[in-house]
This record gives sequence, structure tokens and C-alpha cells, in this order.
Amino acid sequence: MAGTWTNRIKLATASLLEVPKDTLIDLPRVTLVGGLQLLVENHKGIVSFDDQVLTLALTQGHLVIRGHALVVKSIFEKEINIEGTIEHVEYRH
Repeated sequence: MAGTWTNRIKLATASLLEVPKDTLIDLPRVTLVGGLQLLVENHKGIVSFDDQVLTLALTQGHLVIRGHALVVKSIFEKEINIEGTIEHVEYRH
């Protein structure tokens, strides 16, 4: 995450300005609502998808969502909204 000079500058700036780090260095923001809805910001696209497993590409790694009756309710360039019975969320670096 902070391996490059640019990312180190961005992290220092975020800390100094007290701004969330995800806004400056393209980190994913994952919001789970009661195991029924998942909002992921700053994703890089869908790697694979079926009704039980969804894999998203991130700037660094992948996010794997497991559950039942998973449905992509909306998808935009940097934001995706998933609904269904969400049982497991795993970040793979």
C-alpha cells in the first residue's frame, strides 16, 4: 500500500489533513449492511461472478464475497452494490 513514493506522500497528506486515506490512495471502502447488502467503493471490476461467489478486482488484490442468491443491484465505474445473503467477505492481497 505505501510502497511507492507517491503513496507515501498521499498517506502523509491524508494524515496531516485528517482526510480518510481511501479518498487519496484508491483504497477500497467496504460497507456491509446486516449481511444482506454490500457496497464496495474503489473496485476495479468483476473478476468472476455467480449466485454464490463474487470476486472483485482491487487496486491491490481481490475481494471475494461468498453467500447465497447474490445479485449485483448496481455497478458503476468505482462502486458496486451487491444484495443477497452475504456470509463471508475476504480480502486477498
